[in-house]
Amino acid sequence: MATPAANLPQLPHISHLAGDPTLIIPFIVNNVLHVLGALAILVIGFWLAGKADYLVGRSLRKSKHVDDMLRGFFSSIARYFVLTVTVLAVLSQFGIQTTSLVAVIGAASLAIGLALQGTLSNLAAGVMLLIFRPFRIGNSVTVGGNTGTVKALSLFWTEIVTDGNVQVIIPNGSVWGQPIKNMSVYSAPVGTAELRLPVPAGLSLNEAREKVLAIVQATPKVLPAPAPNVLLDRSGTESALQLVATFAPDGDVTGQVKSDILRTVNEQLETQRHPEPAMV
Repeated sequence: MATPAANLPQLPHISHLAGDPTLIIPFIVNNVLHVLGALAILVIGFWLAGKADYLVGRSLRKSKHVDDMLRGFFSSIARYFVLTVTVLAVLSQFGIQTTSLVAVIGAASLAIGLALQGTLSNLAAGVMLLIFRPFRIGNSVTVGGNTGTVKALSLFWTEIVTDGNVQVIIPNGSVWGQPIKNMSVYSAPVGTAELRLPVPAGLSLNEAREKVLAIVQATPKVLPAPAPNVLLDRSGTESALQLVATFAPDGDVTGQVKSDILRTVNEQLETQRHPEPAMV
């Protein structure tokens, strides 16, 4: 395909202008046209590059699976692709053969890709992680034997902070290429605690069970779900009947809740067994 410069009439070399002054004006006009065409291509190319950046970013913004970093990455790719085409068009405007230039760029890109194949694999893995999102910032995960909280996720590496406050940097190629255990996706089951109590003397089994259940339900830091329960069981040594209270503490307060239940049971049931004498 003929370039714009090939369609213009061939003018004498600049060294011939001194011998024939009549060629100066066509020479100037020809070069001015080339410069104006190149400037027009640059203006249009930069406008198209900005437009491509905006359109790609706007289209990706509608997807919930595309991260802000990934959206900027694809927008930049679209922008620089248009700018590369613009530069090639400007060079062609001045009569420079771009076919060989494109071949050189392709060969250089291949050499760079082979030299940086490890880095590019991390980049590709980072793009996949940002698209599919197997974990998010703040999740507790286990990757490659490293357990901790995800602190940062970039296109090339993932940062994890362990429970010992140790920073671990993992290349994204290693993250994407092995199983990922995410402990933050599904809520962990609520832990329950158990408290064994002797059956208070002077009360029937049903009365003792109902009173202890009411005390457990009214104790602070006991969750309503799963619901507290009180059952009967026999001790392993004396085979004596016992009340077994099960409840779910609100946080790591099991010891405190057990202490509160024992104190309340002792106070209320002992008061019923030994009432205070009436004042005369």
